[in-house]
Amino acid sequence: MSSLSLSAAGAARQAIESAVPGLVDERFASRLFAKDPTLWGPAAREEAGIRLGWTEAATVSRPLVAEIVQLRDDFASEGVTRFVLAGMGGSSLAPEVITRTEGVDLFVLDSTDPDMVQLAVQDLDRTALVVSSKSGSTVETDSARRAFVAAFEKAGIDAPQRIVVVTDPGSPMDGSAREAGYRKVFNADPNVGGRFSALTAFGLVPSGLAGVDIERLLDDAEEASEFLRDDAEDNIGLRLGAALGGTTPLRDKIVIVNNGAPVVGFADWAEQLIAESTGKSGTGVLPVVVSDNAPELTSGAGDILVISLVPQDAEPADQGDAVAISGSLAAMMMALEVATAVAGRLLGIDPYNQPDVESAKNATRALLASSPEPSPAEATDGAIEIRGSEQVLQGATTVVEALKALLGQLPEDGYVSVQAYFDRLGWADLEKIRPLLAEKTRRPVTFGWGPRFLHSTGQYHKGGPAQGVYLQVTAATDTDVDIPGIPFSFGELISAQADGDAQVLTDHHRPVLRLRLTDRAAGVEQLLKATTEL
Repeated sequence: MSSLSLSAAGAARQAIESAVPGLVDERFASRLFAKDPTLWGPAAREEAGIRLGWTEAATVSRPLVAEIVQLRDDFASEGVTRFVLAGMGGSSLAPEVITRTEGVDLFVLDSTDPDMVQLAVQDLDRTALVVSSKSGSTVETDSARRAFVAAFEKAGIDAPQRIVVVTDPGSPMDGSAREAGYRKVFNADPNVGGRFSALTAFGLVPSGLAGVDIERLLDDAEEASEFLRDDAEDNIGLRLGAALGGTTPLRDKIVIVNNGAPVVGFADWAEQLIAESTGKSGTGVLPVVVSDNAPELTSGAGDILVISLVPQDAEPADQGDAVAISGSLAAMMMALEVATAVAGRLLGIDPYNQPDVESAKNATRALLASSPEPSPAEATDGAIEIRGSEQVLQGATTVVEALKALLGQLPEDGYVSVQAYFDRLGWADLEKIRPLLAEKTRRPVTFGWGPRFLHSTGQYHKGGPAQGVYLQVTAATDTDVDIPGIPFSFGELISAQADGDAQVLTDHHRPVLRLRLTDRAAGVEQLLKATTEL
């Protein structure tokens, strides 16, 4: 198939040769596209039975195209050309990769950091808000909606006419949005889980409003589906899934790098799909998003598998334990969704549930309800407050000592997770810590912006293998934004989300070091410098 290709070497090739013939014999691909819920065993049957609508998304979503294009034209005639998406997890990551790949502007508000909220709530005369949530009760999304309603009203703008909603039929938001008279309510297929929803209304509405040719996107997906449903040994979905979940011993750190493929941000979308689908019951595979020349690419570690996103004319993978995949964006999305379903089968887990995502949400709600005083820092070093259990800190009083203490607990087969709870647009420099830590530890390092990673790798951190050590970075700000109708602000919300997740990780016996930057600029500089001194 011209729009999708895959080559494999080393352990990935061996896994494909071992697993794919059996998958073909049992007709996994055709049964998947026939929405057979028995593919993952009796325990998964109920959940899978209501989550396989994604296999026909390219066809079912077709009627949405005309509605979205018409709404985009109507907005344009009114001078509305800027779109902000309030969504989390699959509701935001898919539109982000689609619009970035197509070179179209879309402001993705998937943070509760007050600075980022303020960046979003600007230029209101030409702005419309898309609110995306399957359940309609996601706290980050609802808080953003409230902030925009208040901002529109303050600017003298008819708020309901500037708000578009994407949600499941019958959700709390479905009813309230229609009652409020919002401009348009799009109902998505309820039989599609959020992380598999890229080619449903959740991916198409914000992308199409922003200017993406969504009909072409669906054409590419439909073409890929015709190939991916075949029970054949050259089925790229089966082959990629075998590489993800079928290596022996399991290479459970999946390092994803873009080596010239014309897709922007695909690895971030893939990270959520793979981590949240497989990281449970003490097993799973961990996606590690890296850039060129990352230490993980040449570490030679026996638990690493490299997936390279390459141009369609690239040379096949012929060395290392690696997979090279190319194709159009929609084709690659479909292939990875199939591969994730295959990996779930090979790993013996249900790829459609997410048993540990709710725990951090519950901890956040409890903290917001009780409004506890902040715990005192165990130590302060320059612009950074240091917190952690005695077991984690082991008497450390400086940032360098605390980092050494945390990394000293890293297992041989472990990984480091960096979690930064503040504005990802204004402080992207902090991501430089990821390759620095990878170089120092010679182990895979993930980097997630909070709270968005809670809807992604957050599931893997609690439900996957107990291999990680966790560095949580929070930051003070002179800015705060009230959430209308709610007894807490965005600053209080993001603080509670960080506290709640750290509490749940600790309850799961995961080592957590917490660093709070009392000054963002000075703190980021100090933290990066400390990392180089390890």
